[in-house]
Amino acid sequence: MKQHFDVIIIGGGLAGLTNAIHLSKYNIEVLLIEKNSYPRHKVCGEYVSNEILSYLNFLGFNPLEFGATTISKFELTTHNNKKIKAKLPLGGFGMSRYEMDFQLYQLALKEGAEVIQDKVVDIVFQGNQFKIQTKSKKNYISKIAIGAFGKRSNLDIKFQRSFITKRSPYLGVKIHVSGNFPEDKVALHNFKGGYCGVSKVENGHINLCYITNYEAFKTYKDIDTFQEEVIFKNLDLKEIFQKSNLEFEKPLTISQISFETKNPIENHMIMCGDSAGMIHPLCGNGMGMAIRSAQLASDLIIDYLQGKISTRKELEKLYSKKWKKTFSMRLKVGHTIAYLFRQDWLAPKLLVVLTWLPFLVPLIIKMTHGKTMVTKNKA
Repeated sequence: MKQHFDVIIIGGGLAGLTNAIHLSKYNIEVLLIEKNSYPRHKVCGEYVSNEILSYLNFLGFNPLEFGATTISKFELTTHNNKKIKAKLPLGGFGMSRYEMDFQLYQLALKEGAEVIQDKVVDIVFQGNQFKIQTKSKKNYISKIAIGAFGKRSNLDIKFQRSFITKRSPYLGVKIHVSGNFPEDKVALHNFKGGYCGVSKVENGHINLCYITNYEAFKTYKDIDTFQEEVIFKNLDLKEIFQKSNLEFEKPLTISQISFETKNPIENHMIMCGDSAGMIHPLCGNGMGMAIRSAQLASDLIIDYLQGKISTRKELEKLYSKKWKKTFSMRLKVGHTIAYLFRQDWLAPKLLVVLTWLPFLVPLIIKMTHGKTMVTKNKA
């Protein structure tokens, strides 16, 4: 296998895969390095805003062809069972990471990207190029490196990124179940210490993904006890959990989820997806953000490799500026909403206000979502 590439992408989640597809469309030599095999499940809400649908279509991917559900309605409940409903301004779709990542992986191969299963252990930027070493002792060189390695990585520690030194209190849990739930709805159910997203994905499965404070969680002996004692106080959640059949052998979990501010450029690497920053799952659009960040990065990298952007410094400055312009406000709004809903005494009162002023709900949703994406470069 060759060692020199135009672009090396570290991490094969949504951001990494969409970068690989987009860049390969322009005959850019791409290597994507992913430590796990496809397909696999991930702890994820699995609702995606339609803001990125036209971009996915541009890449040659239509989620509906693979059974994705069409979502147009939103429902929110509090831990003491107050409820509000609204229409989603743009709408969205439901699709599992198991299916979506696998199909994007197949498309990346079809477009000509090289994809290997390995783990990156070292990255050095020297002489205006990246030297990348993997666990299997392979060495690669590239003009551009994209960091799309997710929420936490050994590379975050290597680069001494500030967020990695701060202990995060959050734990994420995900299961798939089969049962009755409307295909066109995404629900967000609040419970003391956290919240759970509910939406249907392909194959009629229902994705249940919740995030909670680990300190509160560990006072219970196991997940089943926590669900019984805490989550089931929300009657909507109790009904969904108890009237559904488990499709996983056991729940998937992830700890140390950090919502701290991250830099979109790190050691000259272009950071995409969760590596660049995360919105609280309460706002339900992390998948859309990951894909959108890939589009921003790919468009600028194409301009740089074609000589339209003359220096690496300019490329990095433009990406940082565009990333912050696109995501900074929605991240701030997301932090604020999550903080307010973590106050158990306040969440029911906020819902009462939204019931009185229902026009605020779609406005808040718009503040945590983007507009329909327009692709600058046409293949």
